[in-house]
Amino acid sequence: MALLPILRYPDPRLHKIAAPVAKVDDAIRKLAADMAETMYAAPGIGLAATQVDVHKQVIVIDVSEDRTKLLTLINPELLSRSGECEGEEGCLSVPGIYEKVKRAQKVKVRSLGLDGKPFEMEA
Repeated sequence: MALLPILRYPDPRLHKIAAPVAKVDDAIRKLAADMAETMYAAPGIGLAATQVDVHKQVIVIDVSEDRTKLLTLINPELLSRSGECEGEEGCLSVPGIYEKVKRAQKVKVRSLGLDGKPFEMEA
């Protein structure tokens, strides 16, 4: 695994649209592992591939307190959302800035896993 450089705002590459992953292969699995290592080292709780200058639809997330619940989403799609909550958030591409953000209380997502198989989850 390797630490990847994180793009910082206002880098224009952060505005590039991420392409869907055509096939979950060893290169995508390595990217996800490197992204996770980078996210944990930053430290952060989420990182999108675009933030490390790879414009593919890959996201890693771990919001657990003990950092043992890594979730990798490939080609994620929001299926539904409900409710609303507000919390303080930061971004690894905009270090040192924290703002209150309104988000859905619950979401349902469809994604591919590292095994290439689709799954749905609610959070």
